[in-house]
Amino acid sequence: MKTRTIAILGATGSIGTQALDIVRRYPGQFRADCLTAHSASEKLFALVREFRPAVAALAVEPAEIPEDLRFCQWFFGPDSTVRALIASKCQDALCAIVGIAGLDAVWHALDVCERVLLANKEALVTGGDLVMKKAAEGGIPMLPVDSEHSAIFQCLQARQGNPVKRLLLTCSGGALRDWKREAIYNATVRDVLAHPTWNMGGKITVDCASMVNKGLEIIEAHHLFNMPAEKIDVVVHPQSVIHSMVEFEDGAVLAQLGMPDMRGPIGYAMGYPNRLPYDARPLDFAALGHLDFAAPDLDRFPCLGMAIEALKAGGSAPVILNGANEVAVSAFLREQIPFGRISQIIDAALQSVPVSPIASIADVYAADAAAREAAQQTIRRL
Repeated sequence: MKTRTIAILGATGSIGTQALDIVRRYPGQFRADCLTAHSASEKLFALVREFRPAVAALAVEPAEIPEDLRFCQWFFGPDSTVRALIASKCQDALCAIVGIAGLDAVWHALDVCERVLLANKEALVTGGDLVMKKAAEGGIPMLPVDSEHSAIFQCLQARQGNPVKRLLLTCSGGALRDWKREAIYNATVRDVLAHPTWNMGGKITVDCASMVNKGLEIIEAHHLFNMPAEKIDVVVHPQSVIHSMVEFEDGAVLAQLGMPDMRGPIGYAMGYPNRLPYDARPLDFAALGHLDFAAPDLDRFPCLGMAIEALKAGGSAPVILNGANEVAVSAFLREQIPFGRISQIIDAALQSVPVSPIASIADVYAADAAAREAAQQTIRRL
């Protein structure tokens, strides 16, 4: 296999660091030629020393670049990721920037890369129709990195043209899965960040606890797999062994299983259509003993229902949902609001910001700005 150049956008985060572990294991297949981060300069410096990319970027410019790292072309500022990506001319872009902040990178990656490895669900939640249209027009594969969407993608390889009845997205239920509604409202940051099965960044872990993350994944699946909302279901699966499933019209259900380890879906996207071994812990079914499933409780976790309704409403509704959630989660992580306020802030934005058509990326950012302002107003009133 010829060496592929890859840009890892969000290189110091959870997905980025695990992607680089795949690069370490397969140095003859991948060259990390572009590494970007937001502000974790020391972490990025260490990665640049190790992988020696041609291009690197930091959104927050450090005081200085160490002498031994000046072989690399550096970019700084809010648009540094996009400028670095364009300059690198990498074949693949692993887009792992959290939130709507990653939309611009995905949009430009479709212009300059051969493949987009998508670990940023918000790019499709907010700009889904536009992004998928651009990918189709350019013939650019969008390879999913989220474990659930990777699982569905893998199961669909056996589709052979047969119609799909529904997609089944599994979820662990997050850190508050078994908590009572009253206790959920007052959960602390420490409580929420104690995810039972996955090691992720703070924002995504909070999203898992509120289950808004699963709602965002429903919207992402709708766009990636051209599936209407009514054909996408969620099932709570605490062991996180079944990563998602596809049900066909004849009642057959295909599932993708594996121990919880993001290097699996990351490696599958990087090596597609080949599988890349990474010393995964094997599944021991006898030791597991059983696998549990339950329907999601929309009363205790109302954000999931809001996301489903936003998808059905269409237009800017998913953008409003996402923008309000990003503001609310940030406030929670700063301990400005209790956990239970997150859903209230999202609901207030959805009720107050008018839903409008999305015909351009400018429309996306306008709706996002309106949602953020509405969310901030709600927080100020609390």
